[in-house]
Amino acid sequence: MIKTAIYKFPLGYLKLCYNEAGKITELSIIQKSIDVKNIPNSLTDLVYFQVLEYLKGSRKILDFPYESHGTKFQELVWAELCKIPYGETRTYKQIAEAIGNPKAYRAVGSANNKNPIGLIVPCHRVIGVNGKLVGYAAGVSIKDKLLELERNNK
Repeated sequence: MIKTAIYKFPLGYLKLCYNEAGKITELSIIQKSIDVKNIPNSLTDLVYFQVLEYLKGSRKILDFPYESHGTKFQELVWAELCKIPYGETRTYKQIAEAIGNPKAYRAVGSANNKNPIGLIVPCHRVIGVNGKLVGYAAGVSIKDKLLELERNNK
């Protein structure tokens, strides 16, 4: 059974879902609190405080147990996203090329959109080929703030 914890934090609300195995299954930034049974625990508290440290620039890597499931293609894309260093960006096209499918840049965008554990799988570090910020579940303004934070604390 998946349980949810919601935390207020500087960019809105942090939604954390976790399973009975004690692993985070969703980490997302949302703008409005949602009506769910809020069940925080020591794991979600740990994640929350690590995210706060990340936002302050004192943490570059989030380190906690997590689990994500996607199609083979999505998991291939997510693995490639994890290779993008803190403070750097890649284009959707570069990710498509890196996974050996150079014409799949739109599919890369779709896989990004399905990423359940943002910040761990840093989909905010993927930008348009022209350098523009496009697509982010929490909104492009949040993506911009995350990228700026990383550039300033590199």
